[in-house]
Amino acid sequence: MIAFPRTDVPVSDGLATRIGRAYPDHIQAAIAEAADAIRRLHLCRPPRYEEGRQNALADLARANKQLAAWNPRTVYGAGDLPKQIRRKEER
Repeated sequence: MIAFPRTDVPVSDGLATRIGRAYPDHIQAAIAEAADAIRRLHLCRPPRYEEGRQNALADLARANKQLAAWNPRTVYGAGDLPKQIRRKEER
């Protein structure tokens, strides 16, 4: 059996905004925290920023723990950053 890679389905901006408003407030805050942690993680790539990278990873783990408790499929990683930036700016 051949497994094809999963592709994202394009979602219009209006629909993404409506979906974002349907989330409870604490979940919206956790999504925003995860997006901020991913941004900071990308800024801390050089070895001299190890402490900042560890703090960003801790914040991302904390946000993902809250998201996983709500819905296990809402855990975010570095590949989801562009989608989350767009949702945060629309609010």
